[in-house]
Amino acid sequence: MTGSPDPGATRLPRVVVAVPPGLRAQFFTAEVWRQLERAAELTVVDDHWDRAAVAAALPGARALITSWGTPKADAGLLASADRLELVAHTGSAVAPYVTEEVFRRGILVTQAGDEMARPVAEVALAFTLALLHRIHRFDHALRGGLEWGAASEAPPRHEIHGSDIGVIGASRTGRAYIALVRAMGARVCVTDPYLSDADAEALGVESVPLETLLSRSRIVAVHAPVTEETRRMIGAEQLALMPDGAGLVNTARSWLVDEDALLAELSTGRLDAAIDVFDAEPLPTGHPFRSLPNVLLTPHQAAGSVECRQRLGASAVDEVLRLLAGRPPAHAVTADALTRLH
Repeated sequence: MTGSPDPGATRLPRVVVAVPPGLRAQFFTAEVWRQLERAAELTVVDDHWDRAAVAAALPGARALITSWGTPKADAGLLASADRLELVAHTGSAVAPYVTEEVFRRGILVTQAGDEMARPVAEVALAFTLALLHRIHRFDHALRGGLEWGAASEAPPRHEIHGSDIGVIGASRTGRAYIALVRAMGARVCVTDPYLSDADAEALGVESVPLETLLSRSRIVAVHAPVTEETRRMIGAEQLALMPDGAGLVNTARSWLVDEDALLAELSTGRLDAAIDVFDAEPLPTGHPFRSLPNVLLTPHQAAGSVECRQRLGASAVDEVLRLLAGRPPAHAVTADALTRLH
């Protein structure tokens, strides 16, 4: 652990930053870090995964900034957090990092997920365009050594303008994706049990049952939250409803799709898919997904843009500054967030 106390006579409130060096460099610009240093005495835990190191840093701290891999704040860890008022997470889902004990103690919890919506939606749009135009198939064919004529063969291709796009989940990312594809002329239908008729009208979409969405959509984009109810919501029965040549885009979580059923369907060549998230991460080098010509893969990097990472850090720092200034948090979450498992 390293600290950078303010040299002034008045002791500043202390903040623990449990973010490893690599992510710190991505999350916190020099100016954002200076803002934090001016407002607080910082204790930086480089070994952010080390539970003992985080616990040793917590006595006297008013805020804790967490990142992926930080130990879960349970009763044991909180035993040393005698003054903790805020856990500011630099990611979206907080369930892996906090417990009900945090909320019972009245500690505020915030997340930075709003900042991920746009870049993930952009990747989902890029996936959508690639699947519509079969770019992944041509790339596989050419890299695989097929002759020009054979590499030029692909199922029918389509423009996004006028295409029926189905969106499962009008989440933050789902709404950002809807705005992008509608701006390009797509017709959009949405399945979301919490989407009101007024919201659907405002978004310019048609609200339909899942079965209807699957059967009519040229591209199906998954943007639903991760809950017990959404586990494997897309399985063999649902995939069978998709038209021949349709494509599935998943930049959300593998939790939502039965990966075995998807692999079986994709192996027939009837559907295409673009996938950023997997049951096993890292994806094994010998996984069948890697060899399928109708599949486009990325290694869980949809929210990995430079700008997004910097906004995540700025959002977490802003929450700390708001706490220290006596202002309410901008992106607080409640104990209900713990039902979202990832």
